[in-house]
Amino acid sequence: MDEKTLRALLARVKRGQASLDEAVAALKGAPFERLGDLATLDTHRTLRVGMPEVVLAESKTAAQVAAIARTLAARGPLLVTRLSPAKAGPARRAVKGSVYDPVSRTLRKGRMDLPARGPVAVCCAGTSDIPVCEEAAVTLEVMGVEPIRVYDVGVAGIHRLLARRDDLERARAVIVAAGMEGALPSVVGGLVGRPVIGVPTSVGYGASLGGLAPLFTMLNSCAPNVTVVNVDNGFGAAFVAGLVARG
Repeated sequence: MDEKTLRALLARVKRGQASLDEAVAALKGAPFERLGDLATLDTHRTLRVGMPEVVLAESKTAAQVAAIARTLAARGPLLVTRLSPAKAGPARRAVKGSVYDPVSRTLRKGRMDLPARGPVAVCCAGTSDIPVCEEAAVTLEVMGVEPIRVYDVGVAGIHRLLARRDDLERARAVIVAAGMEGALPSVVGGLVGRPVIGVPTSVGYGASLGGLAPLFTMLNSCAPNVTVVNVDNGFGAAFVAGLVARG
């Protein structure tokens, strides 16, 4: 249950169009729903934080993902992340009308019906970072927030970023994914007065240490409006940016 649904229910009770028993019955299922020993789904999360529980498909079997996705999709918008093509088939069949994207490795259906004050820019240094950015962009779309894609604008050709400055300026927040040395978030932070969320990616040669080198660079940014999420965490960056855009 989300806030809009709850408000509508309470308004119906206030007008005498629904009984207290009906309201109690609707609210009884709010905290969680158990799927046997498989999972305990947090059906109250939308009301608390403004986004339904999201399914992390890694380390789950295809059957487990399908069962969880089917239950969540029956209650509202659905987002499954880190879903490999090999596991996607059962989930797609379990949730009719769902869309699978192999680049972002996401399965989704529907979107939140909440107002946003503006879009979020999703930037990446190179084309190799696009899968992480697409995970972020899809998450924003499910949250009801418009993503502005600003791809392949790394510091090796800074003029490419400067040519997209207008897009950065109209965004409420900016997500910046970069591997290698991870310098791009600091540059973006120095250009715009917006919250900048850096996403280090595991793209790079040996000394990038699977994303640790860009992570340390971003954590040591001298741009005060830059904050950082974990390596390859496009979803986490988008969730925070989406809350900024809706706030």
